[in-house]
Amino acid sequence: MTKLPDAESPAPLAGAHLTTLGGPHDVRALPAGQLAALAQDIRTLLIEKVCAAGGHLGPNLGVVELTIALHRVFDSPRDAILFDTGHQAYVHKILTGRAAGFDRLRQAGGLSGYPAREESVHDWCANSHASTALSYADGVAKANELRGHQDRSVVAVIGDGAMTGGMAWEALNNIGASQRPVVVVLNDNGRSYAPTTGALTDHLRTLQYPGAHTSTSDRTEPSNLFTQLGFAYLGPVDGHDTGALQSVLDQARLMRRPVLVHAVTVKGWGFGPAEGDEADCLHAVGTVDAVTGQPAPTTGPPAVSWTSVFGQALLEVAGEREDVVAITASMLRPTGLYPMAVKYPERVFDVGIAEQHAVTSAAGLALGGLHPVVALYSTFLTRAADQVLMDVALHRLPVTFVLDRAGITGPDGASHHGMWDISLLNMVPGMRIAAPRDSGQLRSLLREAIAHDAGPSAVRFPKGTAGPNIEALRRTGSVDVLSESGILDVLLVSYGPMAQQCMEAAAQLTEQGIGVSVVDPRWITPVAQQLLDLAARHRMVITVEDNSRSGGAGSALAQHLRDHAVTTPLHNLGLPRAFLTHGPRKDLLAGAGLSAAQIAYAVLRARAGKPLAHAPSTDGSPT
Repeated sequence: MTKLPDAESPAPLAGAHLTTLGGPHDVRALPAGQLAALAQDIRTLLIEKVCAAGGHLGPNLGVVELTIALHRVFDSPRDAILFDTGHQAYVHKILTGRAAGFDRLRQAGGLSGYPAREESVHDWCANSHASTALSYADGVAKANELRGHQDRSVVAVIGDGAMTGGMAWEALNNIGASQRPVVVVLNDNGRSYAPTTGALTDHLRTLQYPGAHTSTSDRTEPSNLFTQLGFAYLGPVDGHDTGALQSVLDQARLMRRPVLVHAVTVKGWGFGPAEGDEADCLHAVGTVDAVTGQPAPTTGPPAVSWTSVFGQALLEVAGEREDVVAITASMLRPTGLYPMAVKYPERVFDVGIAEQHAVTSAAGLALGGLHPVVALYSTFLTRAADQVLMDVALHRLPVTFVLDRAGITGPDGASHHGMWDISLLNMVPGMRIAAPRDSGQLRSLLREAIAHDAGPSAVRFPKGTAGPNIEALRRTGSVDVLSESGILDVLLVSYGPMAQQCMEAAAQLTEQGIGVSVVDPRWITPVAQQLLDLAARHRMVITVEDNSRSGGAGSALAQHLRDHAVTTPLHNLGLPRAFLTHGPRKDLLAGAGLSAAQIAYAVLRARAGKPLAHAPSTDGSPT
């Protein structure tokens, strides 16, 4: 693989600074001799800006030369260039005139961390869930054909990790048989978060061995998995050699048929701390040092994340129960399963980026007498909705779903907020849903979920640091009473991590002489009889959740009140029926009316018989 040049060796860009790049036409106009300097400047900008703001560093360092070559060969946006997943599109953003925006990367009102149609005509889709770009490409190619755009190309850039998803193979099946001009660029760096596993990974490795393929200059096509599906295969090509990439991509463009270009890259290329990071090649970083790649030192006791609390709690349960196994969809460390994988490697299964398969495989493990724990980000649960419903719940199987990054996640934006899991799971017969308010309750509720063997359970928790435990005054049934007043005026029902805001709101209302009881149901479903009893004794019920109000926890309680003839008025506070942008979790919650002061204000309005000022939906419908 081509050695990255020293920072001092390339010639300067003769005034063509990154912030003045107007678009791909400027990239195509650069002399070939300046491309190494361009690549070096891009890496310097990425390291400086991403280390300062946080974001996906390793994936983008690995595709610098590849993205330059793409924009020199194809005419974006006339030619569609689609990225799978979109976290490797930072270089694409730079080359399409958005370098200046990296000062506010993933900040409120600033540049998105993924492709965004509202940002640029060069972003065909906001692609941040894996294994989808090939299907987009198939559809765009069909549209080009039907509209007579015979001179346009469609390019899908997909990482080898994303290629493990079943949807990618459904698309390959269609594209390969179509003979339409779709170029699939396989960015093979051997990793998603962690090293990729499985038969596909083994096959890609064989294609890199001498003699396992035919040179791209040889007209005899090699025989491999992709050629068997109808693709011409070009590669493997050095993914850090811009000239070689440009030559192969130009050849692929001229073939006007399905072509797979196999580019071999190194994740984190050009930044020593990322190349040498065996954990995840600095895949996604917070604020880190731009020289060492290490997080800035902090004062005081180290923060404890919700994810790490779950990981340690699961490890303890696994030590007590040999039937407990765990499944991850290529996110061993991000979901907290790494401690269990180290101690019990034979009981932790990484199935690749394949959430549907993960869930049904978990069903099979349960059928075989084990208790699987499926650890996913909340946003990715939606990809396996059918499997949760028909493969797990229909059979009443004891599968525990652990949903990290539930609620507002912050800088990753609309596609990554975990704000639909309660609404989705509320529809599943027999599903039990727990929302811990603090780390202590996470440990307890995880144990309760795994102890349940009559059907599926889910435990959801947010991204970030777990705050101090909030002790209950008492417990009635499964419901924790966090505070209460002698006046049975308002019952404030807090779900999960909204407890702190609810407690602060109650304190503000108490100062105004309003009697407020704050309760944490712990289990969203099944709705506890004790919660219905408490609601019946109060004059008003206000529910607070960091899930969509549509079909969420408050909706479930309202339905149960009606079903049990409890006439206490209920008002639900939660997230709007909208795709929320990126920004700090605290600010986004406030934007949805979920700060302590706003909750207190909503209670006052409800007591006065005034409508609550909910955050608007994006389609104008009731939230």
